[in-house]
Amino acid sequence: MSNLIAPSILAADFANLQRDIEMVNNSEADWFHIDIMDGVFVPNISFGMPVLKAIAKHATKTIDVHLMIVNPDQYIQTFADLGANVLTVHYEACTHLHRTIQAIKATGMKAGVALNPHTPIAVLEDVIADLDMVCIMSVNPGFGGQSFIENTYKKVAQLKHLIEFTESSCQIEIDGGVTNLNANKLIEAGANILVAGSYVFGAENPTETISDLKNIIA
Repeated sequence: MSNLIAPSILAADFANLQRDIEMVNNSEADWFHIDIMDGVFVPNISFGMPVLKAIAKHATKTIDVHLMIVNPDQYIQTFADLGANVLTVHYEACTHLHRTIQAIKATGMKAGVALNPHTPIAVLEDVIADLDMVCIMSVNPGFGGQSFIENTYKKVAQLKHLIEFTESSCQIEIDGGVTNLNANKLIEAGANILVAGSYVFGAENPTETISDLKNIIA
């Protein structure tokens, strides 16, 4: 399983969004990570369907959509139609998680579940075999630019153990505070997809920063 970099478009320059999309297309990045926030599940509003549609029109790589919203079930087909390849919902937002996962997969998208920093890995024991990806939040969801939570390494190791124990093919994604200082340690703990937002788009040379991260986790 190769190690992937997924720049978070939440940190892009919204006034020059097509430019930043093309930068990711032409870089060594593997995925686009798109955060959809509703101002209810998290204390922030990001962007909705029209912006995702515009991104999908220009993106040439996998589109990884992370829903930080309440009632995600009612939008599953919409995000499939808009071009999402991977759809991640929050465990904390889903009353009937197994049903939600099956609904995502029925559209042809890959299904992911995100866990907030306070949510233990054990809650996934009964669905891990059905998942394509688990996204471990290494910051509290809602805003970019936060500091990395050190307990994340332990959670990654616990999740990796669960995946191996259940013989699941699930991938492990880390979202929040990823930099060159923790990327390698996260991979060593068992992660294989790293979301990087502010670290990439806030850099003087984002393309070079992506390349450096790829070299670190190769």
